[in-house]
Amino acid sequence: MSMSFLFDGPEDAACTILLGHGAGAPMDSSSLNAAAKALAEVGFRVARFEFSYMASRRTEGGRKPPPRAETLNPEYVAAVAALAAKGPLVIGGKSMGGRIASMVADELFASSRIAGLLCLGYPFHPPAKPQQLRTKHLAGLKTPTLIVQGTRDEFGTREEVPSYALSKAIEVFWLEDGDHDLKPRKSVSGFTAADHLKKMAEKVSAWAEKLKR
Repeated sequence: MSMSFLFDGPEDAACTILLGHGAGAPMDSSSLNAAAKALAEVGFRVARFEFSYMASRRTEGGRKPPPRAETLNPEYVAAVAALAAKGPLVIGGKSMGGRIASMVADELFASSRIAGLLCLGYPFHPPAKPQQLRTKHLAGLKTPTLIVQGTRDEFGTREEVPSYALSKAIEVFWLEDGDHDLKPRKSVSGFTAADHLKKMAEKVSAWAEKLKR
């Protein structure tokens, strides 16, 4: 399949980040646009792509539902190959995009094709279904991983996540009062969405620095 990418940030960046989108929103959703812009502002080259079911919505119209996440694993691997990034590559994405990246990460990390994994709002479980965990493969993950999560994310809150069996390779970075899009309620937290995205990008930058050593 032909793969088209959306790019942000400098072409000569030291590190590239490839992001997949969430289950229901395309690669140019307002949430991913804002996250990509924030990461580009701290010096990353950010590439975004669409899984075929989402891309077909653009050409065929309609709202094709997402297939089972694991069936999209080959498409993520194909995107890594098509991107052919120069220098270190971090893969990841928003919600489902990050989950799919997490399922292919170790295979790509073992063959030195990626340096790390970045998940923005990991969908630990479906909303209101905390017993349906999507964490089994995360217990033995070897790829250096950063999960950026809002404390009130309905797919995994700060109260829930510490009880999960997660690999030592995974670091979870919490954004106070953030939702699944990392957005806080300004009236409650005193923070804005822009504050949180800036914090996210600065954290990713510091974390990525350690990957190169």
